Amino acid sequence: PENLALLSQMLTEKGYKVRSVTKGSTAIRGAKAVPPDLILLDVKMPEMNGYEVCQQLKANDRTRDIPIIFISALGDVFDKVKAFQVGGVDYITKPFQIEEVLARLDTHLTIRHLQIRLEVQNSQLQQQIAEKTAAEDKFAKAFRACPNPIAIATYDSGQVLEINKSFLQMSGYKAAEVINHKIAEIYSSSALAVYQQAVKKCDSQGFVHNVELEFSTKSGQVKTVLLSMELIKLDGNKCTLQILNDITERKRLENEFISLVSHELRTPMTSTIGALDLLNSGQLGTLSDRGKQILQVAIRNSERLIRLVNDILDLERMKSGKIAIKLKRCNLQPLMIQATETMQAMAEKAQVQLILEEPSDLFLYLDSDRMLQTLINLLSNGIKFTQPGGRVSLKASVQQDLCQIIIQDTGRGIPEDKLESVFERFQQVDASDSRSKGGTGLGLAICRHIIEGHNGKIWVESRLGQGSSFYISLPLNDGY
Repeated sequence: PENLALLSQMLTEKGYKVRSVTKGSTAIRGAKAVPPDLILLDVKMPEMNGYEVCQQLKANDRTRDIPIIFISALGDVFDKVKAFQVGGVDYITKPFQIEEVLARLDTHLTIRHLQIRLEVQNSQLQQQIAEKTAAEDKFAKAFRACPNPIAIATYDSGQVLEINKSFLQMSGYKAAEVINHKIAEIYSSSALAVYQQAVKKCDSQGFVHNVELEFSTKSGQVKTVLLSMELIKLDGNKCTLQILNDITERKRLENEFISLVSHELRTPMTSTIGALDLLNSGQLGTLSDRGKQILQVAIRNSERLIRLVNDILDLERMKSGKIAIKLKRCNLQPLMIQATETMQAMAEKAQVQLILEEPSDLFLYLDSDRMLQTLINLLSNGIKFTQPGGRVSLKASVQQDLCQIIIQDTGRGIPEDKLESVFERFQQVDASDSRSKGGTGLGLAICRHIIEGHNGKIWVESRLGQGSSFYISLPLNDGY
């Protein structure tokens, strides 16, 4: 008891919280009630020796992991070995030195705290693994059951790692003919070009939605599909998750509908405009001033409707490939002069100065009709949105292996958030423009399709209240 009291006092003075008992049964009850961080245990004790106490503590779930250090006057090797056999972690021989006891305590408490921390981390890791496994199971089930064709491919080489049943049904391939093969072996050259552009865009923003491409099945049937793509990590590797949506039937119905509606609209509208022109000529009688104003409104709206129908037809034919861009080597200069001369009357009426900075002869591979259509469209836009007294200019220059055409105006400008959307169908800066300016919202979309058909790029830079600059970049040598 004296040694016990002395040791308790020394440990208390060093900052430890100590509970001391003189019987093994009392020690067992106390340890079960409030488990300590560590137990110092004598061998020779009344009623029950230290070995038996240790065995009972190790047999209980609540106390089995508590480190036990034996302190005894028994110095025989057999006694020490038995202490380790019943579960002790260390053995100190009496008479003890407090420095030794403190060193052993510190070592085994540190080990115990590290073990507890490791157990917590292992528990968290097991939970994360279980959650990840559950998520992977859900993904695998959704992947297999999804009605949309899905493929997973490596980002760098485009090697297909996995596909679902819907992909096989749409493509007509067997799994062995696709998995571990590259996208380049499955897609046509035109579809592969669209795919590669989608991968680049995906790399910059992490995803791509509804990119249209032509997919050739194993039997040679061409399907129109929308490709959506997202970057994912698979086993630490950068991959693309690709979801395809077959819109072949929808496109066919859409094209049929547009053709039907356009034809049914153009025929009566042509007749209507002819009748209105006849009225306007005065051959059927003289109209009042008010009647002439109303007649002019009717003529303008009829002409706008015809333009809208023609633009829709043009755009859809370009998208479906029915209007091909036929490139041949020609001089850009006469096209710029012709476009400016065509729009001169409109500029004079709007009191806008139209300036052509004539380039020297500049030969490119162009579809001259479509390029002229683009220049006229962009000049028309610039004139419409420029106030009287302003100016619109057209110029071209050579930069390295590119030709750059710039149509610049001093109009009202375009908000920054609409610089890209103005090239989409039926998109205008102001919803009232279709009425006040007579636009259809399709002109810039058509321009973009024409320029992309020339393997070029078109974009706009603008500042509100100061004007806009439309840029066209075309390759100098791109004949085929």
